[in-house]
Amino acid sequence: MDDTPIAAAAARASQVLTPGAAGRLPRPRETRVLTVANQKGGVGKTTTAVNLAAGLAVHGLRVLVVDLDPQGNASTALGIDHRAPDIASVYELLLGEVGVREAIKQSPSNENLFCVPATLDLAGAEIELVSLVARENRLRNALNDEAMADFGFDYVFIDCPPSLGLLTVNAMVAAREVLIPIQCEYYALEGVGQLLRNIELVQAHLNKELHVSTILLTMYDGRTKLADQVAEEVRRHFGEKVLSTIIPRSVKVSEAPGYGMTIIEYDPGSRGSMSYLDAARELAMRADTAP
Repeated sequence: MDDTPIAAAAARASQVLTPGAAGRLPRPRETRVLTVANQKGGVGKTTTAVNLAAGLAVHGLRVLVVDLDPQGNASTALGIDHRAPDIASVYELLLGEVGVREAIKQSPSNENLFCVPATLDLAGAEIELVSLVARENRLRNALNDEAMADFGFDYVFIDCPPSLGLLTVNAMVAAREVLIPIQCEYYALEGVGQLLRNIELVQAHLNKELHVSTILLTMYDGRTKLADQVAEEVRRHFGEKVLSTIIPRSVKVSEAPGYGMTIIEYDPGSRGSMSYLDAARELAMRADTAP
């Protein structure tokens, strides 16, 4: 049955989509909150956040994605209509106009997958936050709401904008872990040094528990020597923080958000889907150990 690529992909898709077939992963002792950050654009932050979340949800874990990027791409990929009028979003959450219970929306793709959507209003949030009291703590205070306990989330992924502004600082203050996607391309480590310095500043002044726990290599093209060289350089620099799983460059992964889906829903038997499922499994099996 699996002697052709199409048949093999169909078999993998059937396995992924069959309830319970993916098996269950261990639940963390407490909710793991991860900020997905890299101020360099186009490295796969949003793609990584939504597909890791979907991969964990497939394995029976309850996951929340907080879309902190004004473009709202994570909301789109999770099937949330963030352009609907009067939708409660992360913008209102940051300003204290709504509670987290009102802002959380369930993704139609999986009963275990939820999202706090972003709207275009978020583009002006950095200016409005400047004058607010404890502006760096707005997201952490919102997510500490007792209402979060009602949902019983195992993982929370915060998808950051491609900048190191006040929204990203809020994400770092709200999280314990930072997950950095790094593309296997030239200039891959460009800007990561500045990101690490900002993480150190946040750690020193705002959130002592914050640390880089996970590095994920994305957009890997096995046809080029450069991809292998970049992967080797990243592993040499970050060591065991780098996941063994590497996400390949894939047209299907890029297409999925256009249909309001994650790759795991859009093409569950594809290489991209299987890679993100493997990465999610590896993330869940790794305990969060601060340095």
